[in-house]
Amino acid sequence: MARAQAPVRRDYPWFTPITTRWSDNDIYGHVNNVVYYSYFDSVANRYLIDAGGLDIHHGDTVGLVVNSGCDYYTPVAYPEPLEGALRVDRLGNSSVQYGIGIFREGNDQACANGIFTHVFVDRSSNKPVPIPPQMRDALVAIAAAATTGTTEEN
Repeated sequence: MARAQAPVRRDYPWFTPITTRWSDNDIYGHVNNVVYYSYFDSVANRYLIDAGGLDIHHGDTVGLVVNSGCDYYTPVAYPEPLEGALRVDRLGNSSVQYGIGIFREGNDQACANGIFTHVFVDRSSNKPVPIPPQMRDALVAIAAAATTGTTEEN
């Protein structure tokens, strides 16, 4: 089976720097595969805090990760500066699936590409709730071209 080509910068509308840490490297001298998932979590939540008004300490609505996956294309290692890229691939009533790229600073092709799904829930009951309006607006703003203006029930 042919391997999919790595995504490129133009596939993502939003970027944020990622600082690699010494502890990110594994015994083989590159960032360990599990560390990418912490990068994904940081990228998505940074956007939700900055653009969507997510209050991680006191807000009534929080996002729980219910699905994730990653394709790896090129290894990276500490102390390389990286950038996380974010887009919305699917937007539901209470959930969102992100596409997240990890890029070497300034490089056009992603080193890794992940999917990451949040379901938004009421903090006290853990029951799904509609995505709050400010957060939904922020998510629509970075929706992939194929999904702009579409939603699916969730």
